Amino acid sequence: MSNNEEGLEEPDSNGTEAPENDTDMTTKADSDTETEPAEPEANADPTDEPERDAANPDSTGEDQPVLDEDVMPDDEADLLIPVEEYLGAGVHIGTQQKTESMERFIHRVRTDGLYVLDVSQTDSRIRTAAQFIANYQSDQILVASSRQYGRFPAEKFATAVGARARTGRFIPGTLTNPEYEGYIEPDVVVVTDPIGDAQAVKEAITVGIPVVAMCDSNNTTGNVDLVVPTNNKGRRALSVVYWLLANEVVDNRGGNPTYALEDFEEGM
Repeated sequence: MSNNEEGLEEPDSNGTEAPENDTDMTTKADSDTETEPAEPEANADPTDEPERDAANPDSTGEDQPVLDEDVMPDDEADLLIPVEEYLGAGVHIGTQQKTESMERFIHRVRTDGLYVLDVSQTDSRIRTAAQFIANYQSDQILVASSRQYGRFPAEKFATAVGARARTGRFIPGTLTNPEYEGYIEPDVVVVTDPIGDAQAVKEAITVGIPVVAMCDSNNTTGNVDLVVPTNNKGRRALSVVYWLLANEVVDNRGGNPTYALEDFEEGM
């Protein structure tokens, strides 16, 4: 399990205490002044963006990924799975944009302008996130994903750990309006992308619920309590990260993880 080198506090055993924001992140109160970097189509709905394939981030095809081995500073890092499996899923492939808050999770920039995420930090943050989430009661965990490629693995994650899932469009008032039929009161929220899942993040902040988020190189993280750096637009990448997170949560609870990666891969 990784050390919380960024100053994250471990939650108490009853899961009522949220981790503090990373030390270089803005506070939630100040984060309202932050704006997300522009997406490829400035007027497009982020939830309708084409999903990125591991082999070609600008494509929606299913070509075989080209492995790029320079993805972390420590070649001998002890990872949850072999580094080749992370590479094959394209977990390391960022965007051609980076934010100041994600810079510390970036290993290098490729000649084509794509930022490469540090896989060892992805692995470490999956462990940290799992340890944190495992302290909450299953039905008090909510996972949200508006991104198409994140919906199936998010729902499988919910099944594996006993959480609740809200995939597709996040209905306003889900966390803030007690009169809404679908109103729920979770203790922690996991999101696939702070941009696409902005409504879920906004409502979690409003009611004081900690947010765990999959964050790409172009995400700002002022409203996120615990960052898991990863390609959050690729089908294979999201399957791998949600699978590992689910198994680590189960393991931290003293259970025996029974799900295979294939269980988190829809139509592959």
